[in-house]
Amino acid sequence: MDTLNPEELKFFVESVRHYFKVLSKQEPAITSAYLATSDLDGFEFNGIVTFSGSYNGHVIVSMPPQLLKELLLLQGETDLSENNLLDAVGEIANTLGGNARKSLGSALQISVPMKLQGASGIKARVRKHPYVITLKWNHQPALVCIDMSKR
Repeated sequence: MDTLNPEELKFFVESVRHYFKVLSKQEPAITSAYLATSDLDGFEFNGIVTFSGSYNGHVIVSMPPQLLKELLLLQGETDLSENNLLDAVGEIANTLGGNARKSLGSALQISVPMKLQGASGIKARVRKHPYVITLKWNHQPALVCIDMSKR
């Protein structure tokens, strides 16, 4: 399997920026982008989309509850239950997956997002060192883990 090239990685950074800018009119600050050398400490709410076809792997969006609550309130949503927070992080992961298909080609197959609650460690399954983007939006931290390779 081949690694992602710099343009493909840049696409994910720009996709995260674009998502927040469209939703909130405020871009997040990308605080780092790096190759993880160990398991990652994620946040309480996680959305995961799995890729197959021309690429193999998954993207994990991990966010704390306060960030998700603020995003829901911006959308006029008043139900800030844990189920709604899980739905929100799953939708963000799904949106990033859909954007990836536009950029990486129609042969990319994307799963329905999985939604997990709990701040457990994020483990790489495809790459020894997955790509990680950390960000802050409205003073709230988040991360996106890109654990995928070309077939």
